[in-house]
Amino acid sequence: MQPFDTVSGSAAPFLAANIDTDVIMPKQFLKGIDRQGLDKGLFFDLRFLESGAPNPAFILNQSAWSDAAFLVVGPNFGCGSSREHAVWGLKQVGIRALIGTRFAGIFYDNCQRNGVLLITLEEAQVQQIAHQINQPDTARISIDLDAQQISLADGSVIDFQIDTLRKTALLLGLDAIGSTLQRREQIKAFERQHLAANPWLN
Repeated sequence: MQPFDTVSGSAAPFLAANIDTDVIMPKQFLKGIDRQGLDKGLFFDLRFLESGAPNPAFILNQSAWSDAAFLVVGPNFGCGSSREHAVWGLKQVGIRALIGTRFAGIFYDNCQRNGVLLITLEEAQVQQIAHQINQPDTARISIDLDAQQISLADGSVIDFQIDTLRKTALLLGLDAIGSTLQRREQIKAFERQHLAANPWLN
């Protein structure tokens, strides 16, 4: 996975509540045998009109936010089914982090496994960020994961909390297997000791 240290980019406001994984990645895009092309399916019914043309009202189709690295989202984002395709699609369009007040549990874990940072803040803090990024001239923010800080265009800084294990995995770009292999020598030592104590297992 791509490590996450300090990342800067535009942040798009998308504050509707209860955006579920079917909205993020509609079911017709789950048919492939690999992860290719999921960027086309992301928010498909919102991004495109019935004619197939881009919907100019959708935030990610507007020039100031078309290359957004972050989304500031409404409560309970990622609810619904557990489809990991939703996170793969977000990654494929370049979304590195989501900022909100509350995320669905399985979606939260899927983001962690795929290197997408989720930042949980108080409602007032989310609204503070949303107010600034709603304007193209102040839409750019910076997230320093090591310092656990979000820097806004007006110079203000918002601190956030994150679990130490999740933070370390994101900083190092480690998925679950990579995190486990960080302890390979301890695992091998345990195996040797366990087999020595229980030789019939050989």
